[in-house]
Amino acid sequence: MSLTTERPVVDEPQPARKDRTYRRKGSGDFSKPSLAELIGRYALLTFVLLLVIGPFVWQLSTSFKGPADDLYTFPPNLIPTDPTIENYIKVTDLIPIYLYAWHSLLVAVGSVISNVVLSLFGGYALACMKFKGKLIALGILVSTMLLPGEVTITANLLTINSLGLANTLWGVFLPGAIGAMNVLLIATACRMIPKDVLDAATVDGATTWQRIRHIVWPNVRGMASVVAIFTFIGQWDDYLWPLMVLTDPNNYTLTVGMAYLNGNFSPDPRMIAAGTMVALVPIIVLFSVMQRHFFKGVQDGAVKG
Repeated sequence: MSLTTERPVVDEPQPARKDRTYRRKGSGDFSKPSLAELIGRYALLTFVLLLVIGPFVWQLSTSFKGPADDLYTFPPNLIPTDPTIENYIKVTDLIPIYLYAWHSLLVAVGSVISNVVLSLFGGYALACMKFKGKLIALGILVSTMLLPGEVTITANLLTINSLGLANTLWGVFLPGAIGAMNVLLIATACRMIPKDVLDAATVDGATTWQRIRHIVWPNVRGMASVVAIFTFIGQWDDYLWPLMVLTDPNNYTLTVGMAYLNGNFSPDPRMIAAGTMVALVPIIVLFSVMQRHFFKGVQDGAVKG
């Protein structure tokens, strides 16, 4: 009697086949674009760059052009043939542009601080706390975003007048001290924080302020920088509301003062361009300082204790 041992049949691993579909040129391998794709990408980026940077470069060039330069030649001449800084000197002589810029800076910085702080508290309450009427509060915040600002501007103006803040920078600042969108943005960032971490901090005896300071704030710094930049730009560029509140030229913000310059000296766009460049400097400085947080802050947020 013979015993035969049958060995189980085991499929030997086959060498991995290379999928030639994604190796072919132009087949969707975005890491190695073809020459035509590379040219198309750079052409598109150049077109977008011209659309975004073109008006700024044109205004900058116009602000340094002298009387001998023709502003309406085509194609436009971006390099002044008669360069001068006299336009900036004339702007400061015609209107107190630096005083107006200081007023706008006070309103914008105050709005940034109030929006970041109040949005942090409001966003934390909506995302991390339980209380009665939470859904009602959230619905009210969302509903206010559905109304354009022109609908509520009359009510805001009557409120400011009743408080005695008309023709003051406080009257310009107060309606923009907090925005519903900013609260919802911070609340969205707060929802990304693990609930177990907050619960553990509560068990360890951490107060609400300590949880906000040591856990919530490190995680929402990126979103807070987005709120800060958008709030600053919005308040700095706001024109309609300061125009309605302010009546004394000594209290004008920069946008209202620039409108005065545009209305009275429109035949000479050189001075208007010079004033525009002065108005752009704070925004450029702010974005240059906070761009790291603006682009990477949300992804780099970490729980820190």
